[in-house]
Amino acid sequence: MTETFRYTDAVELAVVERSGFVESRHAGSAIVLAPDGTVLRSLGDPAAPVFPRSTLKPFQAIAAMTSGVTLRGEDAAIATASHSGTARHVELVRGLLAREGIPESALGCPPSYPQDAEARDAAVRSGAGKQRIQMTCSGKHAAMLLACVANDWPLESYLDPEHPLQKRVLDVIERFTGERPVASGIDGCGTPVHAISLTALARGVHRIGTSTPASPFAIFREAGVLAEAVRENGWVVAGPGQPDTVAIDRLGVFSKFGAEGIMVMVAPNGTTVTLKILDGSLRAASAVALRLLVDAGALDGSAVEALTPELGLLLSGGDGIVGRIRVTI
Repeated sequence: MTETFRYTDAVELAVVERSGFVESRHAGSAIVLAPDGTVLRSLGDPAAPVFPRSTLKPFQAIAAMTSGVTLRGEDAAIATASHSGTARHVELVRGLLAREGIPESALGCPPSYPQDAEARDAAVRSGAGKQRIQMTCSGKHAAMLLACVANDWPLESYLDPEHPLQKRVLDVIERFTGERPVASGIDGCGTPVHAISLTALARGVHRIGTSTPASPFAIFREAGVLAEAVRENGWVVAGPGQPDTVAIDRLGVFSKFGAEGIMVMVAPNGTTVTLKILDGSLRAASAVALRLLVDAGALDGSAVEALTPELGLLLSGGDGIVGRIRVTI
């Protein structure tokens, strides 16, 4: 059976420290690329395959954008988002669907309550129940449906791995990462997910994060548009108080988390980090990625440290703070 790296191949990335006692440890692998794409640092086994989960969304968005769908600004950002389902997020997704009169029922992602607490409370009070458009991946699905309309591809089977759209997504992934997946599966939202190494993921994200809308090549122009949209619309990519949004808005990075402990981040100068925390937890992922960028000289350490209270790294005990999640690399 194909699988990711084992604990024996991982390194400790962070600990949970409460009242001076280390009560939990997070191990994983990571890789750091310099602005020119060369390897600066390698931890654990970044050559091992991982399911990138939602960090594949930028590639999926580019596949739609190069298949006849014009996405700019907030519309591009929602196509690559793992949004928290606020009213503004839902409005953006509805706007995409309305372009071609696509019904919400065509969305293939599962019905869900919003992840944002305030939006979830409002949804419960309204009695509307779970809705597909509130699901964290609905923006990506809306963009995929638009690509199907633009190319006369069938809507009802757009999540099938053999569908022309999914073939296009796979082509984009392979073109940007330079690696063929060693395994494929189904992500939580129903889309195909493809296993590649952290090294390949870093290479692909680096190419997106350093692309420019002025590129002479169409696919890299769209990648540049997407990277710019993410950096200018951090609230869309995740939501209020979410680590990705905080890092984007405060530090100007291109940041995207994926389920099961995956994180990718590109600093303004192009330095790129990808990592996987092996136990699947995301609570230390942003902090580890930011530390790696600080160590590489790509971000200011004091600016990153100032974000500690906003990244959920502090541990409470009664009415006080008694510890924190601490990066150990």
